[in-house]
Amino acid sequence: MRSPVRIAVLGAGLIGRRHVEHIAACPDAVLAAIADPSPAARELAERYRAPCFADIHALIDGPRPDGIIVATPNALHVEHALAAIEARIPVLVEKPLADTLEGAEQLVAAAEAASVPLAVGHHRRHNPMIQHARRIIAEGQLGRIVAVHSFFWLMKPDDYFDVPWRREAGAGPVLINLSHDIDLMRYLGGEVAAVQAMDSHEVRGNAAEESCVITLRFENGALGTITLSDTAVAPWSWEHTTGENPVYPQTDQSCYFIGGTEGSLTVPKLELWRNPAKRSWWEPFEVTRHVAPKADPLPLQIAQFVRVIRGEEQPLVPGREGLAAMRVIDAVKRAARTGETVRL
Repeated sequence: MRSPVRIAVLGAGLIGRRHVEHIAACPDAVLAAIADPSPAARELAERYRAPCFADIHALIDGPRPDGIIVATPNALHVEHALAAIEARIPVLVEKPLADTLEGAEQLVAAAEAASVPLAVGHHRRHNPMIQHARRIIAEGQLGRIVAVHSFFWLMKPDDYFDVPWRREAGAGPVLINLSHDIDLMRYLGGEVAAVQAMDSHEVRGNAAEESCVITLRFENGALGTITLSDTAVAPWSWEHTTGENPVYPQTDQSCYFIGGTEGSLTVPKLELWRNPAKRSWWEPFEVTRHVAPKADPLPLQIAQFVRVIRGEEQPLVPGREGLAAMRVIDAVKRAARTGETVRL
């Protein structure tokens, strides 16, 4: 029997707490420590009978963990992940990898130079439903992909913005929420070659954008659109369609649509639409509902991080994949600011 992997969590906010819960429930892992200066972090550490440190440096100087999860605010990701890399400790960084493209590039370069595993918390890739959708596409059941669309429409309530940083530039849905959707658009549709975008601040008037429309040209020739808004009362978002996080009410809708020359696929419903006889707009449709096992991807991500720490696997989402998503997001921001097409 191997000893459980000792994983520390840096940051005791909403996502940090979820990581703590899943580490505690993982049979191959144990919570090594929590690093966060807040009183809430100390209470959380006491509940899970783990030591609590004020910062990552005190954590590293204490009983050395086997791996570290960085779940601090975006602006601190690079500083904290670099400290883990310098200590030669495998690290999983919550999305986005950094708050700037330059920071993400610096982090990936440091990890590769030190040969330290760097994983990125685009946990949706671990969802069995996404793995099933990817297999359907890889098997050619859609033919050649020609179009994709992603919805992120929901309403963030007024009190969400009582936290001042959520009203500032960089705290809107483009950086906070879009990174997951961009990662999955690349994972399912291919690399992005060019981006156009427009954003809006008209409803709340904050520096943070509230709505954005994005067009993508993929390297394989497919075209894509993404519309996102955190000020629209609507059921079409990953949060509301997948049931992945129980704090959000689940609808029976889909949020991703992938069209090909032989058929189209909805996600998360995994409905495959095809013409059974002849491909034509006059022909009836045949719809096949695929079923993937239901599983929370966050504990699956923890289990995979354990295998990465043990040297058994490479990260499902390595640092370069997080960097690629950051490059697309940076292109979206530049396109929205300038009105120009940005080529990657």
